[in-house]
Amino acid sequence: LRQYANARGIQILGDAPIFVAPDSADVWAHPERFLLDADRNPTAVAGVPPDYFSPTGQHWGNPLYNWSRMRADGYTWWVDRIRRLLDQCDAVRLDHFRGFAAAWHIPAGEKDATNGRWVPGPGQDLFDTLRRELGPLPLVAEDLGLITDDVHEMRLHAGLPGMRVLQFALSGPDNPYWPHNYDPLTVAYTGTHDNDTTNGWYAGLTDVNRWVLAEYLGRSVQSPAWDLIRLAWASVAVVAVTPLQDILELGSEARMNIPGKPDGNWQWRFRWGQFLPEIKDRLANLTTVYNRTPSADAIDTYRIRMAQK
Repeated sequence: LRQYANARGIQILGDAPIFVAPDSADVWAHPERFLLDADRNPTAVAGVPPDYFSPTGQHWGNPLYNWSRMRADGYTWWVDRIRRLLDQCDAVRLDHFRGFAAAWHIPAGEKDATNGRWVPGPGQDLFDTLRRELGPLPLVAEDLGLITDDVHEMRLHAGLPGMRVLQFALSGPDNPYWPHNYDPLTVAYTGTHDNDTTNGWYAGLTDVNRWVLAEYLGRSVQSPAWDLIRLAWASVAVVAVTPLQDILELGSEARMNIPGKPDGNWQWRFRWGQFLPEIKDRLANLTTVYNRTPSADAIDTYRIRMAQK
């Protein structure tokens, strides 16, 4: 699939969830690399504190890494994991990037994520090792949520683009998610798999927030999804991404995932008949207008930017 896509000027952006499942082959084969008790049960589990998505945080339940043990063997597990992903994909989004600076440790047995604490991770040392073993790192840092200075420093040290989600931009002109605040080493999104569709998001906005968006556009909102797609495509971000649901202008019924909700997610399915010729033409036009058409030069520039420090 990757070869087929590459031959047509298309690159595949993969994904690396930061944690693995408690019953995964990784935990079974190498329990010493995780924080487990004598019976191989987690002593603490992963999640995030209360945030935009949930007042009680998110209790993921994944075992946490024994970073001192991983450091002692040269982060072999991470080197092997990223190497394998880069066999399958041209670049990889690193989920929950801030967890490499510090992760939210929730004591085993807690029902939600309220009573956790931040515990330092490997920081820059991991990315120095990855670069030494693998060369330039075509990675994207998922740096959403509560981001502290050390996380920014770690990302910049590793030379990785961060993520900017337009749906998070409405708080004021200094908000880092507005395109005028982007650095070129950025991947812009209208929304992600964790957000509502843009049409669903817009339907739930206050009149004040709708006014703010219209002021930013310089005109009334005509199509919430396509207006945000235009902002992302027109930005200086090296890559711009939008969910297919936004291209199709679907509402909340097509939302992919609700963070913190354990079931009923990932139910939406695309049908090829939905991708009408006029939608293809509209996307092609914006892609041409904002010089985001695939070409050898564009792909080479993308690789260079992704690898730059």
